Amino acid sequence: MIEDYFLKYEYKIKNLKDLKKIIKNQKKNKKIILCHGHFDVVHPGHIRHLSYAKSKADILIVSLTADKYVSKGIYRPHVPEHLRALNIAAFEMVDYVYIDNNLKPLKIIKNIKPDFFAKGFEYTSKGLPYATEEELKIIESYGGKMIFTPGDIVYSSSKFIENSFPKLESEKMLLLMNKNKISFDSLRKSLNKFKNYSIHVVGDLIIDIHTKTALIGGQTKTPTISVLFESENRFIGGAGIVAKHLKAAGANVVFTTVVGNDALKDFVLDQFRMAKIKINAIIDNTRPTTCKNSIINNDYRLLKIDTLDNQPISENIKKKIKTFILNNKESNAIIFSDFRHGIFNKTNIKFFEKSISKKIFKVADSQVASRWGNITEFEKFDLIAPNEREARFSLADQISSISHLSRKLLKKTNCKNLILKLGQKGIFAVSKKEKINKSFSISSFADNVVDPVGAGDALLAYSTLSFLSSGSLVESSIIGAIAAACECEIDGNVPITLDIIIKKLNLIEKNVQYKIK
Repeated sequence: MIEDYFLKYEYKIKNLKDLKKIIKNQKKNKKIILCHGHFDVVHPGHIRHLSYAKSKADILIVSLTADKYVSKGIYRPHVPEHLRALNIAAFEMVDYVYIDNNLKPLKIIKNIKPDFFAKGFEYTSKGLPYATEEELKIIESYGGKMIFTPGDIVYSSSKFIENSFPKLESEKMLLLMNKNKISFDSLRKSLNKFKNYSIHVVGDLIIDIHTKTALIGGQTKTPTISVLFESENRFIGGAGIVAKHLKAAGANVVFTTVVGNDALKDFVLDQFRMAKIKINAIIDNTRPTTCKNSIINNDYRLLKIDTLDNQPISENIKKKIKTFILNNKESNAIIFSDFRHGIFNKTNIKFFEKSISKKIFKVADSQVASRWGNITEFEKFDLIAPNEREARFSLADQISSISHLSRKLLKKTNCKNLILKLGQKGIFAVSKKEKINKSFSISSFADNVVDPVGAGDALLAYSTLSFLSSGSLVESSIIGAIAAACECEIDGNVPITLDIIIKKLNLIEKNVQYKIK
């Protein structure tokens, strides 16, 4: 059984209250030793350290740093805290494991008062670090002793991870599902509810054109590449594809956007008419319909030609968008899909946001490829879903860990939930709700990446619907990550249907069950 995989050693993982009670009930002649660390990837050095510690006492307690305080590397820890705790608990020599939700292990030392506190010998090689001196002061205050485990080789989890990235996608997802009482059947039930929801999408429409060519030659007289036109494919992109993803998932969709008075406008209207999506297309005679034409040769993008105007929309158009928002008070959710092509800026966001009914679930996304938006301008939303680059720019933070960056952004925006898109690394999510405020990560489900463009749009659409149907950020993140993977495995930015999602979900279930067995 999959549940047994996680429950077998669960009994060893204790909170501080339980640990104090256990120690109080132990015989007075039993010695207690405490080890503390990250234990991101357990290696031979850890085993030697724990073995030596156990040889010095009757009871070995291992405390490990909670995810949000691990700062060794931007994407660390690689292994989430509860899985790290289970890995340590699996050792026979370890009696109890504690996940320390503090920056330093000072609190557990004060409360447990272990007879010994074990550190690796490397802490003595260049004199005691300040943090170790703090620990030593507390230990000596009640008559305890700090001991240093011997070792002629120092192993580093960071080095192991840098040399070979561990493959833990299945274990991480199953643990996350198990902790939140989510099953594959409950995910499928959530998907079946999508048809019950109405979503209003407001944002920048983009027409993506893929111009396929064959190389003729060039660079004989001038540094010019000569290509032969073969074919042209047009795709609805930007906020438009978000609306089409939602419709493909079964939802009722209204889309509000701005277009130019040109031939591409007619293409847009035809596309949404065929998709049976109501579109509020506000025509702006002063700008073209935003278009991005990629010149492609043998799957290589040689050049991208943009036709656009990024100037802010007029006051008259702002008022029209506000009216459309007011007229859609019965929607279950509204999505602001921002590509910074004129609709959104700090002033406009606040102007539009005031028109949204309080009962409507508010979602914002910022996907800016060649310019800079600012996700922090979307304040007090229910869900935001920026990418890492956007988050770092908006906070002027290029060095913090993903965990710290996400919490910092959540606090800055005062939003309730955050899904941070990390490209091929998957996603990182955090919520204000206490139950999952410790955050979690989900690895990418993409097996064969063909075209990653548009993955964030698919995630946005399916995460929104999943949150409406389940009320769970965990379910929302899993379904969103699956949708993003499905988009990556298809050439072109095309709508992902519910059938494609269910097929991928079934495949993931089959694969993880096979791996766990």
